[in-house]
Amino acid sequence: MLLVERGHPPLEGLWSVPGGAVELGETTRAAAAREVEEETGIAIAVGRLLTVVDRLVRDASGQVQYHYVLVEYEASPLDTRAEPHAATDARQARWVEWPDLAQYALVPGLDEVLALVH
Repeated sequence: MLLVERGHPPLEGLWSVPGGAVELGETTRAAAAREVEEETGIAIAVGRLLTVVDRLVRDASGQVQYHYVLVEYEASPLDTRAEPHAATDARQARWVEWPDLAQYALVPGLDEVLALVH
């Protein structure tokens, strides 16, 4: 799996799949491919839709600070030998094997999404 360590709030320092905002007029599939390449340098083929997730990030008083709608796709690299490098919003980027996933502090709910492809 291709994971990135988030470099900015919210959830800074936690590991996630690459992703980001959809640009005006862009499909979610095109956004997924663009964001992965921008954050890691890896070109991907976007596959099937896995799930849609609402992520609410609350402050210490319980007020909602951010509300993200995450559209999660399965994808595969166009070049299986390509090595990721962190860029834009990512501190680090790397391929992670399923057995090693427990060593990473993942964003909440990511393990459930990744289980859909394992």
